[in-house]
Amino acid sequence: MIPINQPILGREEEEAVLNTLRSGELTNPTYLGGRNVAAAERALAEYLQVKHVVLVNSGTAALYSALLALGVGEGDEVLLPSFTFVATANAAVAVGAKPVFVEISLEDYCIDPEDLRRKITPRCKAIIPVHLYGYPADMDRVLEVAREHNLFVVEDAAQSLGATYRSKQTGTLGDIGCFSFYPSKVITCGEGGAVVTNSDDLAEKLRMIRNHGLSPEGLVMRMGLNLRMSEVSAAILSAQLKKLNHFLEKRRRNAYALSKMLEGVDAVLPSEHEGRTSNWYLYTIRVKDRDKVLEHLRNYGVGAAVYYRTPIHLYPYYRNLFGCVKLPKTEQAAAEVISLPIHPAVSEAELEQIASSVKSALLK
Repeated sequence: MIPINQPILGREEEEAVLNTLRSGELTNPTYLGGRNVAAAERALAEYLQVKHVVLVNSGTAALYSALLALGVGEGDEVLLPSFTFVATANAAVAVGAKPVFVEISLEDYCIDPEDLRRKITPRCKAIIPVHLYGYPADMDRVLEVAREHNLFVVEDAAQSLGATYRSKQTGTLGDIGCFSFYPSKVITCGEGGAVVTNSDDLAEKLRMIRNHGLSPEGLVMRMGLNLRMSEVSAAILSAQLKKLNHFLEKRRRNAYALSKMLEGVDAVLPSEHEGRTSNWYLYTIRVKDRDKVLEHLRNYGVGAAVYYRTPIHLYPYYRNLFGCVKLPKTEQAAAEVISLPIHPAVSEAELEQIASSVKSALLK
């Protein structure tokens, strides 16, 4: 089976872990973290061209920290798409806010700026646009709405490291950006995340939040938890960052090759709009009779997957909280999307196998 995604680790990561184990410093509870954390933060900041990077232990921790740093809490509303992983909404609930689910555009599967504008109320405090499948949301229009209504923008860039919007890295366009280094992402450290910002004030708050609210002097100044990244994870991350450009280039080549092989098929293929470049985290097509096509692909050794079969607003927990929410485009996408493997380990022969399987599935 060709997996939908897989971590690509080698000697560099092994050596980084061994060196950390030999050092005896497996984690560091200080305000700035340990040597490995600091080094990975500098490297990621340089890559993103952003002033501050604060590493945490998951993408979910990144979202939670971001909202907490911005003062989002009880009585506030956070505007976000339902067509994403549940962590985006969970983070809002975790700080006491109410997630308000916004429709998506079927052109890019990202938040629809027009529905975003319609959903604003006096209680709204922040917007979380999700760069889904590694493709940038329409940030000009999102930021325009945010400016008009004095709202914070927290970019959920968990899937989009390396994607750009008008030549700027996703995650660096709003007030705060949040990344994930889960094993399926373009680079990984097992479990890990990052919060990025150009604000000195927010960076100071984020560093305290990830470490029980402690100031550099060891005083608890605000609400915080143990959200730190370990020195072991940071060592792996530094090694992975050195390979990031190579991984992204291979993903792009695979995506372009697969698109060429699939020309003319009865499916909606992914594309890039002017000023927006994908990191090709997932190659997502849209088809009729999705589950039939999915079963065919898996029978032919293609580890295709559905992200996301159930939108957040239809999960029992959120239905019980907020009742019936109507998002027809979101629900259409959830019923029709299939993601295909294009990660760096996918060979040309496997791409041909994937394309052949898609074609035969659509002819049945």
